Amino acid sequence: MATAAFEEIVEDFEFLDDWEDRYAHVIELGKAMKPLDDALKVPATKVDGCASQVWLHVTIADGVLSFDGDSDAMIVRGLVAVLRELYNGVAVEAVGAVDAQAELGRLGLNEHLSAQRSNGVRSMVERIRLAAAG
Repeated sequence: MATAAFEEIVEDFEFLDDWEDRYAHVIELGKAMKPLDDALKVPATKVDGCASQVWLHVTIADGVLSFDGDSDAMIVRGLVAVLRELYNGVAVEAVGAVDAQAELGRLGLNEHLSAQRSNGVRSMVERIRLAAAG
């Protein structure tokens, strides 16, 4: 189960032959993302368990989840952008059904992220799920 926006990323990745091109594309997605307002980079939005600094500001309106985020590391900022496309617009009751690991696996990210980055992604997903659960 993935959003249309995430499916577009999957399609883009199908045209990228090697990991270096995919890695560069993730970074470009992060660069294209609007920066998180500094006023939202507070302890309450900081994600623990990430090697770099990561902030996620989750909002729920009319039962639909959305979030903005940022990181001080370019690749992680790109991963935040990918997760935004995966989760933004998903009904809160459906957030827990999103298999982030499987969806990211479709991009070939699982086997190419370091253990620290993978742990960070898991921490971000857990933060999103907790916010959706209320």
